[in-house]
Amino acid sequence: MTAIPLGVPRRLVEFTIDGEKARVPEGATILDACRAAGKDVPTLCHGDTLTPKNACRLCVVEVEGARTLVPACSRKAEPGMEVHTDTERARHSRRIVLELLASSVDLSTTPEAAGWIKEYEAKPDRFGPEAARLNEEPRVDNALYVRDYDKCVLCYKCVDACGDQWQNTFAISVAGRGFDARIAVEHDAALTDSACVYCGNCVEVCPTGALSFKSEFDMRAAGTWDESAQTETTTVCAYCGVGCNLTLHVQDNEIVKVTSPHDNPVTHGNLCIKGRFGYQHVQNRG
Repeated sequence: MTAIPLGVPRRLVEFTIDGEKARVPEGATILDACRAAGKDVPTLCHGDTLTPKNACRLCVVEVEGARTLVPACSRKAEPGMEVHTDTERARHSRRIVLELLASSVDLSTTPEAAGWIKEYEAKPDRFGPEAARLNEEPRVDNALYVRDYDKCVLCYKCVDACGDQWQNTFAISVAGRGFDARIAVEHDAALTDSACVYCGNCVEVCPTGALSFKSEFDMRAAGTWDESAQTETTTVCAYCGVGCNLTLHVQDNEIVKVTSPHDNPVTHGNLCIKGRFGYQHVQNRG
């Protein structure tokens, strides 16, 4: 009989969310608890496979006794804590964050962004047409993925995924400071001159579409991209013996992109260049 290893048991932490009792394992975040309780707390820079960066501040909630609003994605739940997720103070903060982001960044391909702007009655236009926008054309410099920095919110998820949290390639960094800060490869060189191995793990974690599959970019430009018409099928990559899981996104009987389940113990959402981009042979019917 094969023994099944069990994780170290953790104590349960009891506290309240919006007046309702909540119990989560010790070490869980407020965001974990909110999601378990069905509370709708918006997040943008949070990644379920990455260490929280606290960059966007869209997930802030109010904790009684705390001087400032706290980011739910990184603040650990504590016994006796009283959390309020939908106070006017929290909603006002989220509204301002959305206005600042939407006035300076293209959020058109950010999932749920339009709904959040409507829900929080954000008015990005009030900052006027001179809001600090990058106004840069998308960088289409390879056949695999596109970099559209006009959609970048500087969440640093791509930096972390390429760095010591997953890929350890360190091809992506932040260049410049203040309003001039931007995501770039080292020394802002051409992508082909960088350490990039084209694994696409940065594309996997990008929350806004600033990084996207070339296939998706082309289909959006042609007006044919339709996620509602796509099916998802999870299978096993056939390139080697590691056993990575692939999720094939198919539209009109064609694979349009490949992702990997974040809860898979082998990949945790990460793939190599072959697994993520090497699918053309499957549909080469010539």
